[in-house]
Amino acid sequence: MLTPSSSATPGALPEPVIKDERIQLVDARNRPCGSASRRLMRRFRFWHRATYVFVRNGRGELCVQRRTLTKEVFPGYHDLATGGVVGAGEAEHIAARRELAEELGIEGVSLTPCFTFRYTDGSNFIHGSAFVVDYDGPLVLQADEVADATWLTVEAALALEDATPDSRVALERMLDQGWLTARDD
Repeated sequence: MLTPSSSATPGALPEPVIKDERIQLVDARNRPCGSASRRLMRRFRFWHRATYVFVRNGRGELCVQRRTLTKEVFPGYHDLATGGVVGAGEAEHIAARRELAEELGIEGVSLTPCFTFRYTDGSNFIHGSAFVVDYDGPLVLQADEVADATWLTVEAALALEDATPDSRVALERMLDQGWLTARDD
């Protein structure tokens, strides 16, 4: 349980929790160039890789997560995709499977790779890899990262004002490239 410190401002967000893990660093052209702790990657705004897994159910809805208030980037925002940073030496598809299992408890499903893209906003410098997966089973949320999850139409997901900007960019590209058309069941 989080408790505010004596110097906390009423109504302020709790202190972010930054995992102690090594992140794969890349250059602006997505070539591996070493690794750093997550804390250093955030502090120095290094280019890194991240995964975006769009989880679609049989009705064509997307699983949209509410980030916990202790996330170091966009706390409390809606994430339109499951995913996260790629670990040092980790392949993107392996990172995507790991994040899917960690955040939503989804394992043993077939991931479809869609595209890679660059995202920058002045604070984040990301080479993203987007995937889609079809899933209609139960969700097991990772308590320290996912506050809630719901199924929304693509339109409703894009209408969320507090969606993480990188996942919004990825979702818009998924639509533009036709990755979210009707399922072939």
